[in-house]
Amino acid sequence: MRDINELFTALGRSKFRRRFRLSAKEADYLKENTLPVILDHTRNFVISRLSPALPHNDGRQTPMKNHPVFIAQHATGTCCRKCLEKWHNIRQGQQLTAEQVEYVVCVIERWLKMQNI
Repeated sequence: MRDINELFTALGRSKFRRRFRLSAKEADYLKENTLPVILDHTRNFVISRLSPALPHNDGRQTPMKNHPVFIAQHATGTCCRKCLEKWHNIRQGQQLTAEQVEYVVCVIERWLKMQNI
């Protein structure tokens, strides 16, 4: 896993990753549901969609809109196993450990907090 400060510096250099922002609808959803609830959603999404060694529809399992976590996943390179390997040094083909799941949740939490919501 990668140092989070180093990760966010690298993400800041990526034109693709930098372009992601929460829409008004997603920002409102985050405000209404509170960050702890959204982080529970995050953990559930990571466990169900990203954690398996060979996730169903890997590379296409994370929508591009309609939930703040989905936007955060694309912004932070935690959207699929290929991106997890590229951005976070988490190898493909192996189920995520509990530590890796929590790392992904922490990365997404930091991005959500950076959105000034």
